[in-house]
Amino acid sequence: MPKAKEGKRKTKGALLPIPILQKFLKTYEKYCAQSQTSVCPAIKKDLKKSIDSERILKKFTLVKPTSPRIVPPISLEPLLMTIRDECYKLGKEMCIWGFQLSNPEVARLALFLESKGHTTCPFTTLEIVDCKMDLWSLERLGKALQLSSLRSLVLDYCKFGNEEIESVLSGLENNQSLYGLSLRFCGLGPWSGSKLGSIISQSAICELYLDGNSLLCSGALALLRPIAEYAEMKEKDGMASPASPDTATPSQLLQMSQRGSSVLSQTAKSSEAGTAKTTLGKKKNKKGIKKKAKALAEAGPWLVKLHLADNGIDGKEGEHLVEFTRILTCLIRFSAHLREVDLGSNALGEMAAADILQALRARKTGKLPILKITVTPQISSDTFTSIWKNSKKSKTKTIHKKKKKMAKTRI
Repeated sequence: MPKAKEGKRKTKGALLPIPILQKFLKTYEKYCAQSQTSVCPAIKKDLKKSIDSERILKKFTLVKPTSPRIVPPISLEPLLMTIRDECYKLGKEMCIWGFQLSNPEVARLALFLESKGHTTCPFTTLEIVDCKMDLWSLERLGKALQLSSLRSLVLDYCKFGNEEIESVLSGLENNQSLYGLSLRFCGLGPWSGSKLGSIISQSAICELYLDGNSLLCSGALALLRPIAEYAEMKEKDGMASPASPDTATPSQLLQMSQRGSSVLSQTAKSSEAGTAKTTLGKKKNKKGIKKKAKALAEAGPWLVKLHLADNGIDGKEGEHLVEFTRILTCLIRFSAHLREVDLGSNALGEMAAADILQALRARKTGKLPILKITVTPQISSDTFTSIWKNSKKSKTKTIHKKKKKMAKTRI
């Protein structure tokens, strides 16, 4: 009997999104007609699919169709106006692919992101992939990022020069909510390394994806230097590292909230509200804080994930490669936060690979967490195999954990 009741409850809950999404689609079509723009086929398809499957639509993907050519053109503005007017707070991801974004479109998007504090901006992820924006739009977007609640920002395949990337990154200084930044294939050169390193040092970003650029050894070195020096300093001083998304505790979150993070202050308030509840309520509240802690980070020069594949990091710069290897191995040896490094498609050479292997062994001796590292196979097979073995989890531990889980389920 209890199972039957649960099934009924699930069915009722599943029916709720249907009228909401049907109304959303009508409003979207109305705004497209008023602005003399076309309905995005991908948005319409996703809405109808969610209605048919009786599921909430959490990801909006505005895609420029390749063929046939749609006239009039598709615009971002009707979609944002619909989300605002329908007060749709169930969406989590906004993806915009392949458009030439106009100043009015970016301005409305910026206002949408800046709604933190007075109206709810539900999106935690913003993807602007393979899009073109002029300098004014990039500056406006940069200003909006300062006031947004985004956790992840993806700008892959958007080409940036020095002035353009400066405009975007200016909005990430002292940003306490964003933890993931992706700038893959953006045409970044060595000049961007120092700026990125400075941003990492002043923000909560702990996942950085820079594959397919041209940072070279000098740019990568400028990026990693403050992070490696910080890790080494913490090791030498024997001081406690700042709370990472994997290790933060409720007490650490309360301390971090005093440093000005609005998201963390909300977490603190929720924990205070839980004190008046029952013991069971308190336990649930603590679990909620721990879950939020996974997506929160304290500002500082440290990373959890670093992807630098295909960045021209090789021996052509001579001394820069030697210094880059020294800084990288220092980071591997001492950073307790670091979990993943991708250096694929970079011709590091045998000597650099041997140094990385030694650093991985030293990391294991120091009992730091396992580091997953990817290097090019264009080195000796012995070195490559040893790096691979020292950067993967033990199968015996995994099997042991599985056995424990099976035993618990049987009991």
